[in-house]
Amino acid sequence: MMRRKLVAGNWKMFGSLARNEGLLNAVAAGAAGMPGVDCAVCVPFPYLAQAQQLLRGSRVAWGAQDVHQLDKGAYTGEVAAPMLCDFGCRYVIVGHSERRTLYGETSQLVAEKFAAARESGLVPILCVGETLAQRESGETETVAAEQLDAVIGLLGVQSLRDAVLAYEPVWAIGTGKTASPEQAQAVHAFIRRRVAGHDGQVARGLCILYGGSVKAANAAELFAMPDIDGGLIGGASLVADDFLAICNAGQN
Repeated sequence: MMRRKLVAGNWKMFGSLARNEGLLNAVAAGAAGMPGVDCAVCVPFPYLAQAQQLLRGSRVAWGAQDVHQLDKGAYTGEVAAPMLCDFGCRYVIVGHSERRTLYGETSQLVAEKFAAARESGLVPILCVGETLAQRESGETETVAAEQLDAVIGLLGVQSLRDAVLAYEPVWAIGTGKTASPEQAQAVHAFIRRRVAGHDGQVARGLCILYGGSVKAANAAELFAMPDIDGGLIGGASLVADDFLAICNAGQN
């Protein structure tokens, strides 16, 4: 089964209306010439309307960086999945390491957010990954398994059909450190085997992205690995030329 590469930008808490306009227009124009890769940007909530306006009809999908686990209620400051759908979102990131570490999101809560996204027809991008301390103590697979198993336990393995996983070693996010292609491939292969233990067909079709200081210079080497199906891109997604170079690496 041939899996299409996906390159998704995570803008985190960056952007302005003026700056976004040039960035989104440039990414849409560049992606038009890259039919061999799927491209997306996950922008801060206030900019979803702008992304919808500028990217509608382009080859670039858009999405959000988080979602609440319930679809309505007295939760001041939160954003529900049906609201994201109102803005044409295709994707939503759930369980990013920054949400887990800075805001105390548990794997169970992340699984509930994943469920809310699926229920509304969004494609969740489920992030899993270990800290440096966990890697150094040999817990990489244990951590990834626990984070993945929370979703499978709540919703079943079929919930991963058409979903996206992103392996993000926490020690490589925003640090300039990158897992070697071999290190990343080993974890991606472990994740796919873990899913295959439940359903081989779902595992073969599962899109697993690598996230952790992916740059134009290392993207092609990472994407060449058999179980790496693209990237979840942080800082480089804020520079059109850099992001498009990474998207282009996904075509080859």
